[in-house]
Amino acid sequence: MHFLYSFGLHLYALLLRLAAPFVPKAAQWVQGRRGLLPRVQEALRAETAPLVWFHCASLGEFEQGRPLMEAYAARYPGHKIVLTFFSPSGYEVRHNWPGAAYVFYLPLDTATNARAFVDAVRPRLAVFVKYEFWYYLLTELHRRQVPTVCVSAIFRPEQVFFRPWGGFFRQMLGRFTHIFTQNAASVELLRQAGIGQASVAGDTRFDTVVRTASAPPRALPLVDAFTDDWAPVLIIGSSWPEDLPVLTPLLQQYQDELRFVVAPHEISEANLRLVEAALPGRVVRYSQAQAATVAAARVLLIDNVGLLSQLYRFGHFAYIGGAFGKGLHNTLEAAAFGLPLFFGPTYHKFQEAQDLVALGCAFPVASAEELLQAFGRLFHHEEARLTVQDLSLDYVHDHSGATSRIMRWVESWEGRKLGR
Repeated sequence: MHFLYSFGLHLYALLLRLAAPFVPKAAQWVQGRRGLLPRVQEALRAETAPLVWFHCASLGEFEQGRPLMEAYAARYPGHKIVLTFFSPSGYEVRHNWPGAAYVFYLPLDTATNARAFVDAVRPRLAVFVKYEFWYYLLTELHRRQVPTVCVSAIFRPEQVFFRPWGGFFRQMLGRFTHIFTQNAASVELLRQAGIGQASVAGDTRFDTVVRTASAPPRALPLVDAFTDDWAPVLIIGSSWPEDLPVLTPLLQQYQDELRFVVAPHEISEANLRLVEAALPGRVVRYSQAQAATVAAARVLLIDNVGLLSQLYRFGHFAYIGGAFGKGLHNTLEAAAFGLPLFFGPTYHKFQEAQDLVALGCAFPVASAEELLQAFGRLFHHEEARLTVQDLSLDYVHDHSGATSRIMRWVESWEGRKLGR
């Protein structure tokens, strides 16, 4: 199994190198790892502060780990954070994040790379956020008795860890000092698989969205001007091309009664033009808008990264993209502002989406007709919308607190083990 694991990783890297001339993300993945270990070694050679290593697969996991990183930095200001990403989607957006002293790509998981990376970082603590289980890195951390935790993890019976032939992958889970899960079902799955060092802490994303919703709002004068006529606003977050045929009839029917803020998942020029062609009414791009004229538009098209979590405060309803494709995007950012949510049918792997649907705060749809019907029931009944708002806010606040629960464990470990 070790051979197959290593062979699969090297094959994956080879395919990315072959794709790099044609696929920008593949090129970033390859270029970011060129000479990586010497750069890590040089950057950390003279560092004397205690280092804690956080690893995130991509941008979503970064946002999930961010409250914990910030809490750790506040509690231990003399320590420094080393942050790694597997995906360019995370690294390219957050490589200048000021909360981390050092930000790198994660090296390919080989025995040699794992030894060299852990030698260079010398982590006092290693934290893996939600996903990303790398055999050689976890084995090296375990061998050196570096406390290693996984946070906001969620497991399902169909995953490879719980298959009869999944012994190799269960070994990875056994390398963790502790696994903090989002729910009790995950703890029970781990227990049945012989992994006892696990407990429920919840999902740290709830802490992020609660803080975002309660923080002083970021100044966004163009959005203020666009939404200033008191017309209800539908925020369309992380839309994909597959979402557009479902959304377009809604936008056509309500173009005189609503304003629309559209934040596509991909902001390439080709995709922005695709969105513009699909949407009715006057569309203005955020980067080209002016406060004096933006109010005349019906659709504000967000063509930059990093605004979406702030945009939901302007909304009355939200459509979350991705669930007509590989999977639903972040619903909690909108739920934290009490917005009724609409999305496609591929949402069952996301616990919070299931919870919000069960509460009557979110409405999965399989077609444009279903979206029109579900939206109309709330749009024309303000009392129902306000009921959803209250239920959604209560749900988000009731599920916050994972960061403090994990930090209590970290503080206990610091006192008992890491301070020696």
